[in-house]
Amino acid sequence: MLNGILLLLISQLAGEALARGSGIGIPGPVLGMAMLAAALLLWPRLQAVVAPVAAVLLSNLSLLFVPAAVGVVQVLPLLASEGLAIGVSVVVSTIASLIVTAFTFRAVVRLRDR
Repeated sequence: MLNGILLLLISQLAGEALARGSGIGIPGPVLGMAMLAAALLLWPRLQAVVAPVAAVLLSNLSLLFVPAAVGVVQVLPLLASEGLAIGVSVVVSTIASLIVTAFTFRAVVRLRDR
């Protein structure tokens, strides 16, 4: 279990180092997750190391949202003054995302059927 936690933390640290060192506009944890996924594909035995830690993290996933909720509470005055603009942008971006996803799916299906 400790090896799995260590592997996850090393992956995140490597991603942060790569993101900060290279100036890439991708967050470090995302790069670290991609590197971890690549490592799991290259060395399938690592899955046995990461699986127990992943199971524990996923079973307690709701606890990981507490800091985000605290962050929202800290900016309540901003939400009160800009709530309409934030709400409209969330709705519009969600609809745009669904439309782009649908068109992309249709394009991939057409390419696959050729």
